[in-house]
Amino acid sequence: MRRTVVVMPGDGIGRHVVPEALRVLEATGFSAYYVPAEVGWDCWLRDGDALPERTLEMLRMYGLGFYGATTSKPHAEALKELAPALRARTPPPRYQSPVLRIRRALDLHTAVRPCRSMPGHPRAFVRRGVAGAIESPEVDLTLFVQNTECHYAGVEWRAPPQSLRTELAAHPSFAPFSAVAPDDLAISVRVVTRAAALRTARAAFTFAKANGFDRVTLCDKWGVMTETASLMLEAAEAARAEHPGITIQRTNIDAQVLLLQRRPEDFHVLVASALVGDILSDACAGLVGGLGFAPVANLGDTCAVFEPVHGSAPRYGAHAPPVANPVAAILAAAMLLDHLGEAERAERVRTAINRAMVDGALRTFDVLGLPAGAPGTQGTREATDAILARL
Repeated sequence: MRRTVVVMPGDGIGRHVVPEALRVLEATGFSAYYVPAEVGWDCWLRDGDALPERTLEMLRMYGLGFYGATTSKPHAEALKELAPALRARTPPPRYQSPVLRIRRALDLHTAVRPCRSMPGHPRAFVRRGVAGAIESPEVDLTLFVQNTECHYAGVEWRAPPQSLRTELAAHPSFAPFSAVAPDDLAISVRVVTRAAALRTARAAFTFAKANGFDRVTLCDKWGVMTETASLMLEAAEAARAEHPGITIQRTNIDAQVLLLQRRPEDFHVLVASALVGDILSDACAGLVGGLGFAPVANLGDTCAVFEPVHGSAPRYGAHAPPVANPVAAILAAAMLLDHLGEAERAERVRTAINRAMVDGALRTFDVLGLPAGAPGTQGTREATDAILARL
């Protein structure tokens, strides 16, 4: 069956790595229509909106998207770059992250972020063992992140209205801030709902059972965000009750990052809220070679969007020819295949990447630890060619 994929390269290196991922998809024999859609900084400069409504409509229609990366800047800085006519609107445009808006608008409630060792990767995690031996443990981690809530729900105020301050004053912990001048106060709200937390927890426990793991690690900041963390735990306990034989381990985000730097092989399935999960995902990516090897699937009930975790990296996006590592985008393409039941094609892609690494055929600047464009490094298309040769 021929599917339709909404393709959103976006900004910077997103425009370089997405076409390479599509080359690999086509080389597997996967059949699809690829429909281009706008998103990102050019849309912001032209319209004062980085996410056109027509792009959302296409995603709603086809239910499948592939996203590159978009540039985000602080609101004040983004506003300065708009044409005067756009800035003069009432109210003025407000820059918002397109990918966060896509997640919320389409209820892409769960992000799945795999981090797995790649044999032969020179920048992967190693440690010193007994008598100075160098150990390179196998990392096989999958992080499940509640994707639409927590601090990413977008509930925040700069100079909060008096009505809100009056309500907050009823909480004793707000007392130190009651006299702060309005322009000197900003508030972000952490939102957790039982239904959303339960969907993400269920996805994690289902994955653990299917892959033979007997433990799910729930990560938060238990002694600080006690109420929201407790609701996350209640949802996880409800999911655990549906999967006898799988236990829950609770860790604090700071302790979890430390544990990952010591014995990453002890963890296989992690669950977290959006902000905590975002921090963990980059820490996990560092174990397997960096953001150039980190894909994510944003999953909802009626739509799914796949992307590399890395951002638009403007300083690398300007290189000609392109130098960005395409592996994260290609791994995201493999996750798209998995999602569509094309497991054999997906495994071929991952095997080809591993073989290219073992053969020393992947030599992007981040793999070699050299400056972008340095002699001996390869460009984006050359790296893809090395993978295609082994597909």
